[in-house]
Parts: sequence; structure tokens; C-alpha cells
Amino acid sequence: MAKTSPGFWPVVLSRAWGIAAISALGELLVPPRLTAVALRLAVQLFLVVCLWRGLYAHTGVTAGIDREQAVGYAVLATLAIRMRSIDRSTGRDTVLQHMNFGTIVYWFLRPLTPRHYYALRAVGDQLYGFVWALAGYLVCWAVGAVELPGSGRVLTVFLLSLLLGQWVLYHVMLMIDLMCFWTLRNNAALLILQFTQNLLSGVYAPLWFFPAWFVTVSSFLPFQYSLNVPLSIYIGRIPLGAAPRYLMYQVLWGAGLALCTRWLWHRSARRVISQGG
Repeated sequence: MAKTSPGFWPVVLSRAWGIAAISALGELLVPPRLTAVALRLAVQLFLVVCLWRGLYAHTGVTAGIDREQAVGYAVLATLAIRMRSIDRSTGRDTVLQHMNFGTIVYWFLRPLTPRHYYALRAVGDQLYGFVWALAGYLVCWAVGAVELPGSGRVLTVFLLSLLLGQWVLYHVMLMIDLMCFWTLRNNAALLILQFTQNLLSGVYAPLWFFPAWFVTVSSFLPFQYSLNVPLSIYIGRIPLGAAPRYLMYQVLWGAGLALCTRWLWHRSARRVISQGG
């Protein structure tokens, strides 16, 4: 068995880190962009808190949760949007942009496979977004906009569910991006799919506020397991006794979508044609 040189893994890790940190460096090295992100997040959180406190001003409990639970859910959902909405378009590194410019071919000519490159970018984006979300959470907790979990066990299960939810979300968004290999120019379709994903995952409002048929349909789709389930565990809407069942669903959806996206990467490679030298 061939042995690797002593400096092999440091080089590999350095390159992987360089790829993962592209989005973060793109904002950190441009102070106006950093300020704009902080200001936008602060305004979104302030308006969300005002909205849900206003909605619960004349009621005690609605859909099984009180005002503080609803506000906490809304705050966490707003922070989650920051985790999933890192802007790659400024650096022209979205799949759609590469398809339109024809530069997608370079993804398939590098020593690093496009699947691994995409995964590294996604991991870096989500870690960077998590830093913003954590900072926003601490500020909201300090001002009383969100409460801590009921116990350390709830926090542990929530973090595990959140991690699984990000895994599901990654493959859902990857499937949307891989559609570009077949539709080429699908800006409108991507926007519709992203809106649907946010709606059915509980970003705009908790799913239990929707009609029963809507909740039933969404239970057969992967979207709610990316966000609605973790946040429901956090605020106590899903009790710890029922949490293992939802965690199992998250694992099954994540594994199934992983197999599907792996197959789509293989199929997409057959559609890329390189002409010239």
C-alpha cells in the first residue's frame, strides 16, 4: 500500500479550508457588505419580534403554544434564514451562473470532483452562517426576545436535530441546483422552488398554523425536517418522548436524498461537453 508524504494531509486540509472559506472571506474583506448583513439581520429580528408579539397581544395560547414560544420560534427561524442564504452570486460561483457562462466545465476538469467542491462550499457557507446565527441568538437572549431551552437534554436533542436538518437542507438545495443541468435557464423555477422550500420548512410561519390538509401533505415531504422539526423541539412543541421518531425521519430523508443527489451528479457529468483545447 502506497504511503503518503508527511506534508500531504496539511496541504489537503489547507486547500479544503481555502475552498470552504470563500464566502466568509468575500464578506469579511469588504466591510460595507459586513455592515449591511448585520443591519439587515438586526432589522429582520426586530420586525419579527414586534409582529409575533402583536399577533399574541390579545390571546394566551394559539395552536398549542404561547406568545414566548411563538416569538422564540420566529426568532430562530429568522436566524436560520441567515444560515441558508449566504450570497454566492456576487462571486459568480452559483451553479446557475456557471451554467449560463459556460464555466461549469471547469468543475469537471479539476482534480477535485464537483461533488466534493460543492460540498466544501456548502459546509463553509453553513459554518459561516452559523456564526452569524449564534451571535444573533446571544443578542436576542440577552434582550429577552428568546428563552433558553427547558433543559440540557432538550438542547442536546435540538442541536442533533438541527444538524440533521442542515443535512437534509443541503441535499434539497443541491437537487434544486442540479436541475440547472437539464433546464439551463431556470431563474424563475429556482425562485419558486426556494420559496416552496422555505414555506414548507416553516421559515415564514410554523406549520401547525396551516390547515390540516397542508400539514398532512407536508409530512410526506422532506422540507419540514430541515427546520420545523428542530425548532419545534427547541420550544417544546415536540416533546422529548416523540423526538426519536422525528430524528429517525430526518436520518431516512437525509440518506435517501444523498443517494439521489449522488446519482444526479453522475448523470449531470454526462451532459457537460468541452470543446476546444
